[in-house]
Amino acid sequence: MQTLIADIRRWREQVNKAKLLRSTGKVTKVIGLTVEVKGISAGVGEVCDIVVPGESEPVMAEVVGFQEDSSILMPLGELRGIYPGCQVVPRGSSLTVSVGEDLLGRVLDGLGRPIDGKSLDAREKHPINNAPPDPLERKRINEVFITGVRAIDALLTCGKGQRIGIFAGSGVGKSTLLGMMARFCSADLNVIALIGERGREVREFIENDLGRDGMARSVVITATSDQPALVRLKGAFAASAIAEYFRDRGKNVLLFMDSITRFAMAQREVGLAIGEPPATKGYTPSVFSLLPKLLERSGTSQRGTITAFYTVLVEADDMNEPVADAVRGILDGHIVLSRELAAHGHFPAIDVLHSVSRLMPNLVTLEHMQAATRLRHLLATYKQSEDLINVGAYVKGSNPAIDEALKYYPEIVKFLKQDLHEKSDFEITVQGLTFVRG
Repeated sequence: MQTLIADIRRWREQVNKAKLLRSTGKVTKVIGLTVEVKGISAGVGEVCDIVVPGESEPVMAEVVGFQEDSSILMPLGELRGIYPGCQVVPRGSSLTVSVGEDLLGRVLDGLGRPIDGKSLDAREKHPINNAPPDPLERKRINEVFITGVRAIDALLTCGKGQRIGIFAGSGVGKSTLLGMMARFCSADLNVIALIGERGREVREFIENDLGRDGMARSVVITATSDQPALVRLKGAFAASAIAEYFRDRGKNVLLFMDSITRFAMAQREVGLAIGEPPATKGYTPSVFSLLPKLLERSGTSQRGTITAFYTVLVEADDMNEPVADAVRGILDGHIVLSRELAAHGHFPAIDVLHSVSRLMPNLVTLEHMQAATRLRHLLATYKQSEDLINVGAYVKGSNPAIDEALKYYPEIVKFLKQDLHEKSDFEITVQGLTFVRG
């Protein structure tokens, strides 16, 4: 009897909350990326359907702002066919994404819909806009996350739940490095978001970099550069929501996002379209307020972890450009890829001297830390004197520190290089540092 009463109360509450009557409006103006609508009562973030005569499906759009008595919407699809007078119907809710174990091995679009030609059986829905975990509810990071990449595991050791930025220009091996980690890492599963990428690169990444084994335990969300700016934004949030779903079920999730720069560019398009004033390099203030809301969603919870790697596409290899500077201040470390190393065939092209893992001292043994510090010191000493060495101006015996760096440099380079298909065991990697322990 008590169960029946509880069910009746629950259904009564749902009926009271339901919007049985919904206001409809009409399109009055289309300017650039925005649609101006009058007659609806919908909050920011609410999804609306724009009914286009002659089309089988309505165009989804999201409320992004207001101007006087009009609502400003941005489409989550093509604007083609929309004209003044088209009916607009609010849905009364924000965007959600389907979640479940069935997502593994699947490729989704920026709104979480399958694009691999297969049906999706996952019925549970998860909102894509979630608040980051409470700071006091986050577990401390004290367990090593093994990437399988020797240079990272040895000198930039990461922890489960850590957030790392991969900073690089175009064409230096970001996607290849991500594919290696996806195949070799110690995570239970991968969630990979390709935001603003070229359409050609999506299939190449899945087949060449990720491979069959990597894809089997991955969920790929792709919003290519030709998609509307709002879809590219939602792709990043949808990937975070899917990762949160698995984390809350006790999984250790690896989240890749390539790239956070194109996410920022998409938000800049949205901000400028609705009238935000441009700031540094044209980026609007909302870009810098949205970045922490996205990046803080990864990390630890009471049950599982999200270890996140966000790529930052630096313009003209400028590591201090606005987005790179903002992201570096939020994350727990950064990995810098060097165009010079890539040009010399050094893969992965990780510049270990300009990279850092802020949590490494708390994760590794004292012996490991001392060996890594010594390797850095030897490499830095060699780099400082490289010009003198190359022109033959340095005479051996002049400086003991340089002599030692010259002795170990070939072994250091050999240690830091790694073949694309070579997996490095963590214990063997740490033992491999013994050659610089003196």
